[in-house]
Amino acid sequence: MADAARAAAAAGLTGLVITPGYDLRYLVGSRAQTFERLTALVLPASGDPTIVVPRLELASLQESAVPELGVTVRDWVDGEDPYSLVAQALGGGPVSVAVTDAMPALHLLPLADVLGVVPVLATEVLRTMRMVKDPAEVDALRKAGAAIDRVHARVPEFLVPGRTEADVAADIAEAIVAEGHSEVAFIIVGSGPHGADPHHECSDRELRAGDIVVVDIGGPYEPGYNSDSTRTYSLGEPDPEVARRYAVLQRAQRAAVDAVRPGVTAEQIDAAARDVLAAEGLAEAFVHRTGHGIGLSVHEEPYIVAGNSLPLQEGMAFSVEPGVYFPGQWGARIEDIVIVTADGALSVNNRPHELVVVPVS
Repeated sequence: MADAARAAAAAGLTGLVITPGYDLRYLVGSRAQTFERLTALVLPASGDPTIVVPRLELASLQESAVPELGVTVRDWVDGEDPYSLVAQALGGGPVSVAVTDAMPALHLLPLADVLGVVPVLATEVLRTMRMVKDPAEVDALRKAGAAIDRVHARVPEFLVPGRTEADVAADIAEAIVAEGHSEVAFIIVGSGPHGADPHHECSDRELRAGDIVVVDIGGPYEPGYNSDSTRTYSLGEPDPEVARRYAVLQRAQRAAVDAVRPGVTAEQIDAAARDVLAAEGLAEAFVHRTGHGIGLSVHEEPYIVAGNSLPLQEGMAFSVEPGVYFPGQWGARIEDIVIVTADGALSVNNRPHELVVVPVS
């Protein structure tokens, strides 16, 4: 919180107003949800932080770090104006305020009315803090990565011809929780032509011998940091041309991971993967960015994409996940979460990158 307040001051802001969401969880560990009644952490650039909370939600603060951090709690009851309480916590007078991007219009508009100014987004103030993970966050991501690796190790036993993608997804969901995740964030089981849709989830399509199957899975691992890893499987020996193209993809993913180090830009990592695919005539088959940041949220900054000139810093964590997709036929993707180290990258995922051949009878 002190770092956030200093960052707000450096940005010329009076303070930050953070409603429930990942920013609030990052700052005080609160997993409160957004309701029609306002809950908001008010962080003045100078002065003590205050959390404005409905009296009937006071108990939820006991599950956060608010009691330990000495944050002033200003509770309110129906009939009071919580937005005026926010203004008071900011010190009154002219203000320049930034709010979390998760604040709903339901609260943003009345807050702007009371403050007499339209707030800006706090993203620029908080982005570096959340992008650069501290040792405890790195440890949490490594544990999440190891847990999802254990799930991928079990996936071949679920991939049986005649079973549906939904059947496989149900088994994977059970395994994700069994291997230590608190819940399932997402499961993609894209078999055959469905693998050519990067955001396919699962369906009643039955797996068949010869299918290429994309399995992209992840979820939060306490204290809430996420896993996200993709591996591609072949039910039986793959067609030689499939194997050739997959080998190119594997080289592209390796090239991008090898390019990671402090000072290299996000777009250079994207280019490292894309250039390998382009050299083999597969540029048009790669239809998305190379990666996204990860932490308390599955998708956050930094985004590993063309046009992002952000230099990487030690402690940044993101996915490296190039893919190739051939509509109506098949697709493949390889994804690891990596953390920028002083001289390269640490991968939290360590399952083999080869096309995993699942024997079929």
